[in-house]
Amino acid sequence: MRFSVFTASTPEWTPAEAARELAAQGWDGVEWRVTDQADAAAPGFWAGNRATWPLTGLESKLPEIAEVTRGAGLDFSAVGAYVPCGDHDDVERVLAATAALGAGRVRITMPKLGPAPYPELFAAARTDLEWAAGRASAHGVTALVELHHGTVAASASAALRLVDGLDPARVAVIHDVGNLIHEGHEDHRSAFELLGPYLAHVHVKNVAWRPVGTRPDGSTAWAADWAPLREGQADLGAYFAALRAVGYTGWVTVEDFSTALPLAERTRDNLAYLRTLAG
Repeated sequence: MRFSVFTASTPEWTPAEAARELAAQGWDGVEWRVTDQADAAAPGFWAGNRATWPLTGLESKLPEIAEVTRGAGLDFSAVGAYVPCGDHDDVERVLAATAALGAGRVRITMPKLGPAPYPELFAAARTDLEWAAGRASAHGVTALVELHHGTVAASASAALRLVDGLDPARVAVIHDVGNLIHEGHEDHRSAFELLGPYLAHVHVKNVAWRPVGTRPDGSTAWAADWAPLREGQADLGAYFAALRAVGYTGWVTVEDFSTALPLAERTRDNLAYLRTLAG
């Protein structure tokens, strides 16, 4: 397995700082966050993130992205774009950018739940992915569907229904163990076996559910929060054992949104931990 970091989780670093620090720590690659984001008074995961490349004007930034990445000795694990699958113009742009970078794969996002009925959202996403498969083939890259709570692809089973019958070299799946703590958990080995050739990429983070109060009916109210890799409810030891059991040797990208440790210490410790899990 090869290890990379998704830069949504490194908001305090500029791209050059992120690449330099991750390379020095021994990471194999980086998954750049690409989106137009809101400004913020202080760097945050989702706004004011300094390690994010803007979607607006992305094409003009491609030489710099390539130089920052490969100049540090890192590979691209993928491109972490936030373009909805129904936005064909921008999907075309990020597919082309991924090809130009030689990054191989790019995430495109699936519809969020509601207010339209689920079958309508799902059918539209399938139609969009059929189109994306053709465009990905033209560019020689792969469009990735991430398992994500609150979307039409929250589980491996749902994602397989979306991509089944499409060329797995052109449309495939990111299995995300942390998102499955929110919604969509299935036995990991069974999910990997179910996805088969569509299992193209892995995201790792961790989440803990904690009591946050009492509901009007007297029952306990719970909320999910990000947790350090060792401390959340996802059993990462069992997760990596299942990956090894199915022969997965691809990229594992960390997106740790916990803040218990300073950023540099957090990324360094995560790599050491993942290496012990991978065996």
